[in-house]
Amino acid sequence: MKQHQKEELRGRRDFLRQSACASLGVTGLVNVLANLRLITAASAQVVPSGYKALVCLYQSGGNDSNNFLVPLGDASSSELRADYEAARGTLALPVLNPSNGTPNLHPLTPATDAAFQRNFGGVAQPLGLHPSCGDMASMFAEGDLSVLANVGTLAYPVPTREDYINATVPLPRQLFSHSDQTTQWQSSISDKGFSSGWGGRAADLLNASYNAGSKASMSISLAGVNSFQVGTAGGVTQYAVGTNGAVSLSGYGTNYTSAYNDPENPSSGYKNSDTGRSLEAFEKIMNLTHENLLEDQYNRVIRNARATEGVVGAALTAAAAGGVDFDAHFINAQTKLGDQLKTIAKLIAGRNALGNNRQIFFCQIGGHDTHASMLTSHANLMAELSGAMFAFRNALKDPGLAVFDNVTTFTMSDFNRTLLANGNDSGAGSDHAWGGHHVVMGGAVNGGDVYGHFPPLKTGAGLDSHASRGRFIPETSVDQYASVLTKWMGVGSNELEAIYPNLLRFDDPFATASANLGFL
Repeated sequence: MKQHQKEELRGRRDFLRQSACASLGVTGLVNVLANLRLITAASAQVVPSGYKALVCLYQSGGNDSNNFLVPLGDASSSELRADYEAARGTLALPVLNPSNGTPNLHPLTPATDAAFQRNFGGVAQPLGLHPSCGDMASMFAEGDLSVLANVGTLAYPVPTREDYINATVPLPRQLFSHSDQTTQWQSSISDKGFSSGWGGRAADLLNASYNAGSKASMSISLAGVNSFQVGTAGGVTQYAVGTNGAVSLSGYGTNYTSAYNDPENPSSGYKNSDTGRSLEAFEKIMNLTHENLLEDQYNRVIRNARATEGVVGAALTAAAAGGVDFDAHFINAQTKLGDQLKTIAKLIAGRNALGNNRQIFFCQIGGHDTHASMLTSHANLMAELSGAMFAFRNALKDPGLAVFDNVTTFTMSDFNRTLLANGNDSGAGSDHAWGGHHVVMGGAVNGGDVYGHFPPLKTGAGLDSHASRGRFIPETSVDQYASVLTKWMGVGSNELEAIYPNLLRFDDPFATASANLGFL
């Protein structure tokens, strides 16, 4: 476990920033972050060097992580395996392939037993990954990837099942609701209405310090508009691109082929056509100044978006000329997620054109709301996840790019699925649950280990929140998980309280060994 080191005050910049963060709470969060941005920009003496990127991989619909990280062993001698099989029923994944007796799950050998201290008395429990996650298991063994067990949305720690049942602790709003839990995972604030995402707040704070030469947004999404990258006051606006690059204005042909004489060179002029003249008129209007502040702001947003289109195009052009064969790396990951991660890899390769030393990306894989036919659909989703992450890892490690140490990829999802199946046949699925397991990948990751606390899998007891469904109470909050990632990006210890106003309610992930969150 990495020990938190208190930072010394190193000059005016640290003094101002730490003073501003001395007493933060939910009240005035927008103003606090806005002031921090101004202080950071005004007092920065040297622009920090070095590149770092976070890649948020969102598993939309609620990933069944009970069948991602699975107990091994024999049910006759392993209580954990017996509990898993008894609750999962028809959804239980066999340890051995029934047809030939070969291993079905991919065994993991964690570097430590820390994840089993709290619930298993330090006795390590054998675990394996889903049969479709062979590439991910290889990356775990190679130290490039780790797993974080039983993390989820929390307003306060919920110590026991009785605390949940008796409502002695405030709970997240609308537990088990897709839309609410998605928002809370992406905002980290589960006891208040949505106002901003933790990725957006982190970008607001980091951008002024690290991106002095920025030509494009620090927050880029490959999956459209999301809550995660929403900032507090417009300091950093998320920018959505497609897997083929910037999304051009509609009505002018793909990448303006119907409007420009040479779409690769807009200075070549507009085509002598209705479409060309229409674009020319539109751009002239967008360059006008308006007395009405709303109209003027609208024009500014459009102008910035149009300018960013060119910057993104330049980044992709630079990536194509850099000597990395992205298509070869992703030959076995030609999926929606694979295409998103390939584009992110290209944007990272062309990062000099973007001008950012800090970047936050968002991508998404859907289809996890598996109320039926879970075994088949989840196997396909796990294959897509494992293959895409493996290809992304290999692209980032390519000698022509060599930035794996500078990029950390992590997963989030609405919630886990119930351990208990909702049927007794092959078409069964499972329902909305709570705490689940997630993955962190990167060269900076302390790989090959399981962090957090693996839960006992007893239904109607232990951490099962209620009834006998296997809806396990999280033992690590989104705030704790996200703060480790954000601190790696360069946010100071005191500044974390501005981004995560509820963080102080939980064990300090940098100072308390029992948090077991030293994955970076």
